[in-house]
Amino acid sequence: MALIEIKNLKKRYNDEAAETPALDGVSLEIKEGEFVAIMGPSGSGKSTLLHILGFLDQPSSGVYKFDDKNINSYTDEEAAKVRNQKMGFIFQAFNLLPKTTVLDNVKLPLVYSGVKESEWEAIATKAVEAVGLGHRMYHEPSQLSGGEKQRVAIARALVNNPKVIFADEPTGNLDSKSGGAVMEIIQKLNEEQGRTVILITHETYTAEHAQRIITLRDGQIEKDKQTDHRHKAGEFVK
Repeated sequence: MALIEIKNLKKRYNDEAAETPALDGVSLEIKEGEFVAIMGPSGSGKSTLLHILGFLDQPSSGVYKFDDKNINSYTDEEAAKVRNQKMGFIFQAFNLLPKTTVLDNVKLPLVYSGVKESEWEAIATKAVEAVGLGHRMYHEPSQLSGGEKQRVAIARALVNNPKVIFADEPTGNLDSKSGGAVMEIIQKLNEEQGRTVILITHETYTAEHAQRIITLRDGQIEKDKQTDHRHKAGEFVK
């Protein structure tokens, strides 16, 4: 079953001078449990597409169904609930609160989840340990390496047990070793837990962790193909 289905999706940005098309008739399906990488040059529309898929932006026209429900039928409150409970987000800039411990950063999505506060610590602790950072539980972001910060962001994305994880250039601020370790965690989430992953990247090597690579150019799909040589998730590097 398709978790995500979009048909003829368009997005245009208007300013006083001109109308700029960011997406121009994109159609695709992503099944539950798929790992899809979206690539393309700067300005191709890949981040715009991710923002729309993640309920962070609205299309100008076209159809978007998430979990077999048209997004136009969601109220703002329902959309916020889906975003919090069924979607996890990992960004290039980490987006961690600076004067807050790893554990408290990971707890944040639980505040709006409906989960009892008495359960937050156990759930967040489990997520932190799952990314190999149990020994950094009470450190603040300033005491962590870039790779560790991104692993905290992954734990935070996982804490509500989402159906889909959106990763926007998750290795963009990392060296190759740290980036490889982060991609290994993300790939294992897909392979071992069956989570749907949608990855935005400009790096071919990073994209090849996915099962399928979609290439955008000028707001349209240029290629959509299965990965020929998908990287294998090896032993986790701490």
